[in-house]
Amino acid sequence: MTFRNFESWREEKQSAYLYRILAEKERGTPREKLYLSLAEMAEKQALEWTHAAGLKPSDLPAYHPPLKVKAVQRLIGVFGPHHLKTVLAALKIRGLSVYSAQLAPEIQAHAMPSDVSELGGRHRLKGSAGNIRAAIFGVNDGLVSTASLMLGASGAASGDPRIVLISGGAGLLAGAMSMAAGEYVSVRSQRELLEYQLALERAELKQYPEEEAAELALIYAARGIPEDQAREIAARLIANPERALETLAREELGLDPTDLGSPWAAALSSFGAFSIGGLVPLLPFVFSPAGFAMTASIGATAIALFATGAVVSLFSGRGVVLSGLRMLLIGGGAGALAYLLGTWVA
Repeated sequence: MTFRNFESWREEKQSAYLYRILAEKERGTPREKLYLSLAEMAEKQALEWTHAAGLKPSDLPAYHPPLKVKAVQRLIGVFGPHHLKTVLAALKIRGLSVYSAQLAPEIQAHAMPSDVSELGGRHRLKGSAGNIRAAIFGVNDGLVSTASLMLGASGAASGDPRIVLISGGAGLLAGAMSMAAGEYVSVRSQRELLEYQLALERAELKQYPEEEAAELALIYAARGIPEDQAREIAARLIANPERALETLAREELGLDPTDLGSPWAAALSSFGAFSIGGLVPLLPFVFSPAGFAMTASIGATAIALFATGAVVSLFSGRGVVLSGLRMLLIGGGAGALAYLLGTWVA
């Protein structure tokens, strides 16, 4: 058996093992049937790789899950599969879109998208809102952390504006760089995962189109679509090669293939958002008289905290005033604690 054949056999056996774990976790739900069926299909794929190598199943060792798979098994038991979709997708587990929002019972038979453009619209809308929310929290992070650092330095240095300005500037730069580095690594890792999974799906779609259609039909059935209609929808989607890959990525892996963002763009965006927030408490020390700088900084920070809280209310559904005051209290509490700590250290 070649290395490629053995690796493919091992991956299918690993998938079958995890599908059975998921089926046990989802006992008594439609997802149990889905994962048991996927486990059976994975075992058949493993058998095909065995035959392709000119071997019999008895010629190969029994599958023993490695430490990583056992760790994932334990995590499934503790947190549930819906919190581990990215981890499971990396292990070639399909059917993860069943953990997306369920369709209303009265429209389940009709509302399932049969065109990937419908799916893409929903995902892109959600992604846009996520980007805006991330930018807001990036600004808020820079605002609170820089202001708190400056207040702590003020308490420790008896309000020396030069020390406060240097501390705030250094904190802003360090925080922005840290945020940018973290965002770069995060997006880069996500991109690599998506590219790897898309390559696998592309190869499987080309080699096993009927099996891919069957898997997709099982997923739709687990989400409440009648089996006959699920098979019809899956066959129609798989028949269009250009859109089939995107559909499979969304429905089997729960991944968005249009979300291959640029790591550098994400890093620069994170750096910029943090810096914008950090400049709010810092600029009064540059443009205000020394004796008034701290008062101006605290005032500007308070206004910015309330404003970011008000904007967050667009996503939380809470009232504008309540959300703004809550953010002001949280940021103010962090700043007061930092100031008291600085005073105590001094």
